[in-house]
Amino acid sequence: MARILVIDDDELIRITLHTILQRAGYEVTLATNGQDGLKKFRERPVDLVILDIIMPEKGGIEVLGEFRRDAPEVKIIAISGGVMRSETDYLAAPKELGADHCLAKPFRPRDLLEAVARFLPR
Repeated sequence: MARILVIDDDELIRITLHTILQRAGYEVTLATNGQDGLKKFRERPVDLVILDIIMPEKGGIEVLGEFRRDAPEVKIIAISGGVMRSETDYLAAPKELGADHCLAKPFRPRDLLEAVARFLPR
């Protein structure tokens, strides 16, 4: 079974993504911030990371850089709600830094599952 790590500081987003992904047949681990996510990945690597870009403590851009340096093979889907609240494109930097795919919040469950299916078998 493919394993996914969801790193997002918003509890509702984490729970929602967990439910969607688990129902689709994936094993899901949750992390509340970038530091927690890196720790959980180092303890038990995953096949794919869903990474929020705007987070306190250790933001998504910094975490993405660490994943690309330490685990370049892991697939990463960057997500951000900042795109809708700002003129700044918060998903431009993750694309440039090596995110495999980017999704702007809010996104439909189908869009998430299609993105995940590009990289992982069920």
